[in-house]
Amino acid sequence: MFLATTVLYPCALALLCLGAGLLAERAGGARLPGSLLPGLGLAALIALSQLSTYVAALAPATPYLMLALSLAGFALARARAAELLARWRCGAWVALACVLAYALALAPVLAGGRASFSSYMALADSAVHMIGADYLLRHGQHYAHLDLRNSYGQFIHDYYATGYPSGADTVFGGSAFLLGLPLIWAFQPFNAFVLACAAGPAWVLARASGLRGAWAAAASLTVALPALVYAYELLASVKEITALTMILTLGALVACNRRWLGTSVRGPVPFALALAAGVSALGPAFGAWGLAPVLALAASAVAGERARSRAARFAGAGAGAPSLQRRREADRARRSRRRLTAAIAPAALCLLVCAWPTWAQLPSALRVAQTIATTGNPGNLHAPLRAIQALGVWLNGSYKLAPAGAALSATHALAALALAAALLGLVQLLRRRAYALCAWFALTLLASLVVSRTATTWADAKTLVLSSPAVVALAWAGVAALRSLPARRLAPVGAGALALALAGGVLCSDALQYHSSDLAPTARYEQLASIGRRFAGRGPALVTDFDEYSMYQLRDLDVGGPDFVYPPQALAGAAGGYGRPVDLNRLSPGALASYPLIVMRRDPAASRPPAVYRLLWQDSYYQVWGRRRGAASASAHVALSGSATRQCARIGALAQRARGGAGERLVAAKAPPLVRVALRRAARPRRWGRIRTGTAQRAGIVMGTPGTLRASFTVPHGGRWQLWVQGQIMPAVALSLDGRPLASVSGQLDGNSLVPDTAPPLAVTLSAGRHTIAVTRAGFSLAPGAGGAAVLDAILLTPAAREPSTSLRAVAATSWRELCGGRYQWVELTAPSAREHRL
Repeated sequence: MFLATTVLYPCALALLCLGAGLLAERAGGARLPGSLLPGLGLAALIALSQLSTYVAALAPATPYLMLALSLAGFALARARAAELLARWRCGAWVALACVLAYALALAPVLAGGRASFSSYMALADSAVHMIGADYLLRHGQHYAHLDLRNSYGQFIHDYYATGYPSGADTVFGGSAFLLGLPLIWAFQPFNAFVLACAAGPAWVLARASGLRGAWAAAASLTVALPALVYAYELLASVKEITALTMILTLGALVACNRRWLGTSVRGPVPFALALAAGVSALGPAFGAWGLAPVLALAASAVAGERARSRAARFAGAGAGAPSLQRRREADRARRSRRRLTAAIAPAALCLLVCAWPTWAQLPSALRVAQTIATTGNPGNLHAPLRAIQALGVWLNGSYKLAPAGAALSATHALAALALAAALLGLVQLLRRRAYALCAWFALTLLASLVVSRTATTWADAKTLVLSSPAVVALAWAGVAALRSLPARRLAPVGAGALALALAGGVLCSDALQYHSSDLAPTARYEQLASIGRRFAGRGPALVTDFDEYSMYQLRDLDVGGPDFVYPPQALAGAAGGYGRPVDLNRLSPGALASYPLIVMRRDPAASRPPAVYRLLWQDSYYQVWGRRRGAASASAHVALSGSATRQCARIGALAQRARGGAGERLVAAKAPPLVRVALRRAARPRRWGRIRTGTAQRAGIVMGTPGTLRASFTVPHGGRWQLWVQGQIMPAVALSLDGRPLASVSGQLDGNSLVPDTAPPLAVTLSAGRHTIAVTRAGFSLAPGAGGAAVLDAILLTPAAREPSTSLRAVAATSWRELCGGRYQWVELTAPSAREHRL
């Protein structure tokens, strides 16, 4: 799966986009730079997938329609394809830049050596795009049959049925379905590929500023991977990454407008196609960035017409009378105006048709854009981002936090250098008379400034992401300006130093974020997928773990999550809010009646589901509990905690509620024998502090630096035990028991920092008495995520022989005192008519 998603999939995407790009170029009737073809092909595939999913009956055929479109491009433009192949040496530098951009964007996954994605624990929006892409490819853009009582249906409806842009999702789903790849593992490679496509138009911009060869390749790589863009790619912000590629493609078309503008009526079709793809990917909000190239082209066209009119006016003036040359110039100017005017209609028609699903629900799409732009919810941003981040450099492992100390000084110095280079680059473009390109840069940055001034924290961050490549591209034009200076010795040295600073600052910033990334746990999600296959169609299923990605892996079980953004209304009380731990004891017994399945993480400290559920399946990470057919819910359910005396009193109070029927019983869930290692009293490095969540302090210990924690514990009897480690642990952490190496734990993460992850249990043989466990975090490593989450919440031990399916005890309600003296998680009162449970 790893090679299929990281190597085969991007190669297939490249061929799909190249074929579709050849068709788009042929539709425009003008030869464009070859580096633009993948981006244009992506735009064409977005348009096709949007239209095919708009018709529900065609939605499942989308992958094959995409393939047919690409093959048609290769067939109709085979001469052009052969030419590109024969001249591969001419495109070697740009191809290298694209490949490097893909490799760097996907670096955490590639270095991890396993199928995964890097947006884990940072933002759960990726889960929405996964289930959305899957749904749209299976059912199309029709939502009337959704079940809105559970989280899965609510997510699909509240996003995609209300005008949420889906252009990136449909092309992603179609391409992954074509190869039969799981969307969860293809998602990050897709984002990396789309970002790599941005290096193509960046190459055109670099060439337009005067750079060639390796200089242009370095520029295009840096333009595609500024620090803030790289951060959002690691978050798998597919809408923004796709829109960014379209923005750069439009800018590149502006830069080479003399090749296609005014040459024929069909000339602007590729431009309109890229514009439509941006609208489909980002919604009406793309208008701020789409208007800039339109105005730049309009200004260029008007200027060109005025130049031609002047040429016609003065042609033959020396003869003192209208000449044949003057008439020819006038006719040429009139024909040019007619072509430009006539080209508006095909371009407008292309824009209308290719983004039709967005235009068809424009009022809803506008409401979505307005909501995003004006929301007071900052999402995962604790504070607004800084404008300086648009300059491409941010020497911190997190784009949300400011650098400190020497890193902050270096960031400011590199940013100031980039700003000075950008101003110099603007002068360079004016000197080269690239007026249309200058206008595009100016209007793009002006649009970003206007949007950022009127938008709130969340939208402002997206604005900085979309404007950052343009700023970095201008800075590289400054490098071209230094190289063009007449001083033969100083010019190369100055240009090389500036280029090194720009590229080095960006790549160092990206490396820090690579080091701090958290990869999704591959084995756990594969196990969740096996549950989805095993129990498909037997839902709805309640998921007690905070994991919105489960909606994709369990997509055929109609998932409901009490702590998801959209919890089932009947179950919302089981969690303390979004992302908070779920406790089924908070629910009334009847609240679970409509859930045949409960999917739980294995956790020795977690409470067992109600007695009407029995264990159906269990593996290293998960348990699946099924509701017994015909079994009635208990009439009362009471959680038990505290001393045995206190538990006895609560059991007695529940027994008093019995009606005196002969069939009434009390069913209690036995609390497992549990040994908890006292981490608070453990010896640990001074810099290993405790994690804070708002004003509260959790028990978790942040292992932020290399070091070792040592703690003692006592087991009451010898034999086989299971040792459980809880926490968010991305880097490798070594465990040793009584001085002997035990295991290495890494990549064990849960959905967020509020819900500790429970790693699969480790089997150990212990003698009765006291033992010592050591937890060691090693020093610096180049491994992905070596600077990621490292929080130790708890270490627990349970006897290995305990089976959750036999942990119930039942007595007659009148004999409730028999339960006193024991330790229980909860007790239930079953109604007289309740069917007998098999305990």
